[in-house]
Amino acid sequence: MAKKTPKLASAKEAGVHAVDFVDERTSISGTLRWVMFRPIPKGTNWFYTLGTATMVAFINQVITGIVLGMYYEPSTTRAYESMKYINNEVFLGEFVHGMHRWGSSVMVILIFLHMARTFFFGAYKYPRELNWVIGVALLVLTLLMSVTGYLLPFDQRAYWASVVAMNIAGNAPLIGPFTPDIALGGPDVTTLTLSRFYIIHMMLIPGAIIALIGAHLYLVVKLGTTAPPWVRADKVSADLKEHEG
Repeated sequence: MAKKTPKLASAKEAGVHAVDFVDERTSISGTLRWVMFRPIPKGTNWFYTLGTATMVAFINQVITGIVLGMYYEPSTTRAYESMKYINNEVFLGEFVHGMHRWGSSVMVILIFLHMARTFFFGAYKYPRELNWVIGVALLVLTLLMSVTGYLLPFDQRAYWASVVAMNIAGNAPLIGPFTPDIALGGPDVTTLTLSRFYIIHMMLIPGAIIALIGAHLYLVVKLGTTAPPWVRADKVSADLKEHEG
């Protein structure tokens, strides 16, 4: 077996020293062990990956959204033209736009499936009620991000879909009468409306989602993962038989 060259050995030693330097001052290894090495209940399956898949879909939306935001102009006179420019002139622009457009649908589907899995598996019960509330908030924010992003291309379909959405929101109790004026910035869809939707879609909602995902993951790691209901049922039956015996 060939011996390591002095350069390779010194590079490895320097890397280890750098890692130890950072770990000594941040204790990051302990945090990583706490996150990565934790007990997983028996019976877990692919249904338990829906939350991670939703997060991956959100990361895709963030990355592709940043790229699109470099070329997009939130103006009633330039929005549609800027989208045409992205799709027709920018290198891989149509591909990135497609990933962002279809990724939004994938994210909505995944978060609904994740919430359904959590509900039917009973993972919302004590002591995980707060995590369920955070999940509901993430679902609402995801839908709001879809609504605000739908107007941005500013074609006929986007325009009338946003008008319908605002009419529906205007019929909501208590805050309904104020919602269209706050969201649209007036009675009609104008450049001010696009600017507001753009800021809400690009900054406010993603920022809130990132913060809630952090809290959500912390509680998942802290409280652990629930076993599937059929595994819990088998355990209860076994405990009853043992008690009776």
